[in-house]
Amino acid sequence: MKLSTNFLLIAPALAILCIFMLVPLGYGIVYSFLSADTYGGVRLPFSLEAYQQVFVLQNFDGTVSPTTIYLRIIVRSLVLATATAVVCAALALPIAWYIATRPKVWRTRLIFIVTLPFWVNSLIRTYCWVLLLRDQGLINQTLMQTGIASEPYGLMYNNTAILIGLVYNFLPFMILPIYSALERVDFQIIEAGHDLYAPMSSIYKRIIYPLAKPGIQAGTLMVFAPAIGFYLIPDMLGGGQNMMIGNLIQLQFTSGRNWPFGAALAMIITASVLIVLMYGAIRPTKKGAASQAKEELI
Repeated sequence: MKLSTNFLLIAPALAILCIFMLVPLGYGIVYSFLSADTYGGVRLPFSLEAYQQVFVLQNFDGTVSPTTIYLRIIVRSLVLATATAVVCAALALPIAWYIATRPKVWRTRLIFIVTLPFWVNSLIRTYCWVLLLRDQGLINQTLMQTGIASEPYGLMYNNTAILIGLVYNFLPFMILPIYSALERVDFQIIEAGHDLYAPMSSIYKRIIYPLAKPGIQAGTLMVFAPAIGFYLIPDMLGGGQNMMIGNLIQLQFTSGRNWPFGAALAMIITASVLIVLMYGAIRPTKKGAASQAKEELI
């Protein structure tokens, strides 16, 4: 009886998971092993041609030649997503620590400020960076008016602009998990470190960072997973010159009319995210951060 009750409680979540995740994922897997139809869509027979296209390019005369075009796009996506997670972690840790050490009433207000950007559409937020970074934007105009620069810097349509946009959009996803971990910190451990004349660098390295580590790991997954396949920011701030894998997938399902190749790319990005998730899940569990911090002090 208890088992059936528990199943009924989780049944809606299982139904949503199957309908909106497993079924589309199954379609993507099947499509990736089919052949491309002439005017879009897929057709039989099954083949590995879509996955082979990542490494080889078919010429007009029917011959194939090795190519690194798509590999460079995949590597660029992985590098930018990893850099986004690293930069977000470096910025989020001091911000989350500052919020966690404030009085409760101020913590609520500061968390509200952190989540405030989510109230604005991501398209509008990204376009604001276009207004800031373009040649006639606020940053270049300010630099030229103050005499720092004689001509506009090329701040747009490069990997740096894409990274700025990704960090800006995903920084709250890193702040909130780290804050959640630091909020439960026993600050007597920090006081004990000061009483034992530990320098601030040692307190940060041996106490604060181990306590924040679970939040950093959770935030890294929350940032890396969506950043690797994000489409809007590379399209607007990269200008199509620094394409990421999300833009390449969109191109294959629209003007490229190569659905199997688009599905194969989607499976590659899904596999990359799953590998990261599995690594975090099967990683050996260590001692709790608080216990480890206390042992460091002893």
